[in-house]
This record gives sequence, C-alpha cells and structure tokens, in this order.
Amino acid sequence: MGQVAHSAQEMISGMTPEVRPGMFVFASLTDKGQIARLSAAALGTFQEAEGLSLLVPVEVARAEGLAVDQPMRQITLNVYSSLEGVGLTAAVATVLAEAGIACNMVAAHHHDHAFVPAARAEEALALLLALQGAAQE
Repeated sequence: MGQVAHSAQEMISGMTPEVRPGMFVFASLTDKGQIARLSAAALGTFQEAEGLSLLVPVEVARAEGLAVDQPMRQITLNVYSSLEGVGLTAAVATVLAEAGIACNMVAAHHHDHAFVPAARAEEALALLLALQGAAQE
C-alpha cells in the first residue's frame, strides 16, 4: 500500500484519476432470489430501508431485466486517502457539479471512486486531471 494522504491538498494533488473498464448501473432490490443471483457480480452493495442497493455491470442488470438506461463509468481516484481525510470527495463532486456532471461517490477502504454518466466519463476525467494539476502548483 502507498503512503496515506490526510490533507485535502495532499489527497487532491496525489490522486491519479483513471476511468476503469466497464459500465455499471445502480439497482435497488428486495427480491431475495434476484439479490442472490446478482450479489456475486456486484461491485458494491449497501442496505437501505427500501431494499439492497447494488452496483452491477450493465450486462448483468440487462440479463435480469433491470433498467440500464443510466449507465455509469467508474473513475478511481488512485490515492490512498485517509478514512478521516476531509475535502477530497467534496472537491471532486464540486468540480463535476460545476460542469453539470452527475457524480455518485463511493468511498472504499483504500480509494474513493466517482461514478459518472457513461457519456461524460472522458470529460469528467479531464476535469479531475485539471483539478489534480492545479493542486500540485
């Protein structure tokens, strides 16, 4: 594991955003059979009052008859950010929001991930690289 960044400046300047392969959709399920079939393919899950939210590959969702009209691409920020770090997701979400790009942030143990509309993934990546460059100056 790399060095853990703590300050917003360290996290933003140290991130190396990368668009990951594949397209994904968010789904909310209550059917136990469907949950069992999709859980193994899920990139992530989160239990909500309305059901289990899953982040699954478009192909998997399509095969299950789920809506795939909002495909997302994953941009991994590639910086070991502290779980107590403040400011990274706010900076990422803000720069994307200013460009009118929807952003669903997922924070995991080692990295933060931004899920953006597939059609705007390259634009989002360019904005994040510019944010990183500005933080390095």
